[in-house]
Amino acid sequence: MATRTAIINVMARTCYKASKSLLRDFGEVEQLQASRKGPKDFAITANSASQKKISEELAYARPDYGLIVKHAKSTESNDPKNRKWIVDPLNGITNFLHGIPHWSISIGLEEEGELVAGAIYDPTRDELFWAEKGLGAFLNDSRIRISERRDLVNCLIATEVHSEAINADGHNDYIAEIGNASGAIRDLGSTSLDLAYIAAGRLDGFWHPQILPWEMAAGIIIVKEAGGYITDLTGGIKMSYKTEILAANARIHHRLLRLTKAITDEKKSRL
Repeated sequence: MATRTAIINVMARTCYKASKSLLRDFGEVEQLQASRKGPKDFAITANSASQKKISEELAYARPDYGLIVKHAKSTESNDPKNRKWIVDPLNGITNFLHGIPHWSISIGLEEEGELVAGAIYDPTRDELFWAEKGLGAFLNDSRIRISERRDLVNCLIATEVHSEAINADGHNDYIAEIGNASGAIRDLGSTSLDLAYIAAGRLDGFWHPQILPWEMAAGIIIVKEAGGYITDLTGGIKMSYKTEILAANARIHHRLLRLTKAITDEKKSRL
């Protein structure tokens, strides 16, 4: 059985507390589907409530830490090691507002510019994915590892295909090339859970050409501690505040990277 450190306990407790209102609100979403206004405003309100609860809990537990939260004003760190939380209070809000039980809370911890701990919680399945630097990655209390699949044609790769991603420069090219080379591509609707699923071996890879820090902060450390590889789409390993990501098991990451680099190089040659 895994022993959680004090910092992981803070993250876990915060996720559990924020999830209570989210689950309650999610239970009401289905009843709103047939209304003229629909559940969109309701989901936005649920996101705001989760954001408020998480911010309060983290500030109470570690008052000197900074805080970066999706769609909220950042709080500067007063900690000697410049530690700060990077939070997405409801990742997968489109799934949430359509009544699809696949969304998550994501909390990452950065120390002196490096991600050192993370927790991603799926309230609908009561699954907490967590990791701390040097201690491994876990699902609830069980150790997790990335998959060992080595043939790309047998691998399941995730991305996002919503309008913003599709309109990102070259994203359709990535979909075509990686789709032809792999077993299948999925858009599951929660970037944080995509990364958690790579760590747990459920997915083999994930790429995104237009991503934000709060979507991937926790996932980066969890994938790394599970034995996975994380870079940008050209192979860069410094991921702090990058806007693109390529995550995969060690067996296939270099193959996916060849595909993404080739597409990037071709785009540059057109300029």
